[in-house]
Amino acid sequence: MENMNKPKVISQVVDNDLCIGCGLCTYACDSNALSMDWNNEGFLVPTLSSHCDDDATCISVCPFNPNPEKVVKDEASIANIFLNQDTSIDPKLGRVINTYAGYSKKYRNTSSSGGIATYVFDKLLNQNIVDHIFCVSEGQDAHYDYTVISSPKDLTSSSKTKYYPVTLASVLDELNHLDGKVAIVGVACFVKAIRLAQYHDPSLKEKIPFIIGIICGGVKSKFYTEYLASKVGSESNHIKHPEYRIKDPDSVALDYSFGCVDLNDRHHKRIKMREVGDMWGTGLFKANACDFCEDVATELADISLGDAWIEPYKNDGKGTSIVITRSPLAEQLINNGRTNNELNIEELEIDKVIASQQGSFNHRQDGLYVRLEEAKKKGLPLAKKRHGKKPVSLDIYVVQKLRRLTRKRSLEIWQHVDSAVDFDNKMEKTLSRLRLATKVTHYKRAILRRVKGLVK
Repeated sequence: MENMNKPKVISQVVDNDLCIGCGLCTYACDSNALSMDWNNEGFLVPTLSSHCDDDATCISVCPFNPNPEKVVKDEASIANIFLNQDTSIDPKLGRVINTYAGYSKKYRNTSSSGGIATYVFDKLLNQNIVDHIFCVSEGQDAHYDYTVISSPKDLTSSSKTKYYPVTLASVLDELNHLDGKVAIVGVACFVKAIRLAQYHDPSLKEKIPFIIGIICGGVKSKFYTEYLASKVGSESNHIKHPEYRIKDPDSVALDYSFGCVDLNDRHHKRIKMREVGDMWGTGLFKANACDFCEDVATELADISLGDAWIEPYKNDGKGTSIVITRSPLAEQLINNGRTNNELNIEELEIDKVIASQQGSFNHRQDGLYVRLEEAKKKGLPLAKKRHGKKPVSLDIYVVQKLRRLTRKRSLEIWQHVDSAVDFDNKMEKTLSRLRLATKVTHYKRAILRRVKGLVK
């Protein structure tokens, strides 16, 4: 098909490996020319399924649109439209009413972290603020997918984090058929796409009055699930019910497991993630688009939720959530839960919230400089970024380049191996170099902290 007939979201985003798979383009496309399909790296991306009028509506809602309108040029600009103007603005967290750490007494045990997301869904439905929730549950054609939940009793089926590619395209058509209002949960890029859709179609602001943002360390390919299945001794494509965050209440928060049901013997198998190794700081199986996202804290959601990876919360294996309220309704829901003793929650200083996600801020905002330089050399079309303008030191530069290599090689190698053992062997040299470079940066930071302490 000639390039002139390609939708802009494909020619400018997908073809440059900058698509995250949110699926908003399929909803916005007036020609109904797009559908979501798996690419060869295990991600969902839009493909051309019928004639395209090429009127560019598809790219107008894309979170990686290289040429957005000035009024929605970045997260800060979009937040000015949708979030309360009385909120304070933090350069890293965005617009903030308040910040907390805590958990839901009812939903903590059935959640990956503190159960706050499920608690908020419960209140939104029971108080008739919304009639439906678009959230991620087990899918029919994939392990997980976005589904519609309209009853509080079904909420626990959507609890727990799923590190598996999903797309809003599977539920967005329901917006035109469902009576009542809808709340949606998503990671930062998905939330941005929803806000862009609301900007271009204001009726969606009334239809979708509440968005929950999940603080994300990067979107994983479906290869990640296949790899973990192989690590527990199953055939990578013969499993069901993968669980990525099986908590150990008698241990610390980071000491969680992956588990799944083996379809060959019907046994539930699991493995501690500490036995697997670092799957997040390395960038293994991560989408390329994630390396050009600078929104760590889901700045455009009504409420943002993440893991409290700091003392003392990280010592509690039952899980604790970081909470950032950005709209009056979100603040009211949290305060009511606190007053009614449904939430065990306390206010947390902004600097501690930032510290809980420090690794992500270091990589996605500070380290962005390296990736922007790379994109510039390759001529990749990118919207102007707010961060990544300050050059980094040589040690950090090396780590960033090795993370890029690790990400790319992991997706290439998994397509040509039969097991996690083969994969680990082929990745060992690259990962060893990255581990060494990372250790150097950690030593350097420790020395600098010690020197600063002596100066004080």
